[in-house]
Amino acid sequence: MRRVYDPPSPDDGLRVLVDRLWPRGLAKKRADIARWPKELTPSDELRRWYHEAPGERHDEFVARYETELDDPAAQQALAALRKALHDGPVTLLTAVRDLPGSHAAVLAQHLTGTG
Repeated sequence: MRRVYDPPSPDDGLRVLVDRLWPRGLAKKRADIARWPKELTPSDELRRWYHEAPGERHDEFVARYETELDDPAAQQALAALRKALHDGPVTLLTAVRDLPGSHAAVLAQHLTGTG
């Protein structure tokens, strides 16, 4: 996981944006994004709800986001990224500042089978 605003690194491998909205002020060429699977991003409703009080709602956010990841379209996108992991590194990119408390961390756990 990395912030999408950080410069691309040769070690990134496949660069995957996991935010529903395009990051503010970031040129698409500079971002060097290979994939943008919106099926894996939290729904607008969930994202807005969580941002109202992230400190108080983190555990419930994780549970609700995991439910959204059970959707067949999300499962298909997860399978594609798991397959990509076998071919080399995959870097999940997000504009979120708090990477450990973000949806990207939940998604990373699902991809690696630790969640």
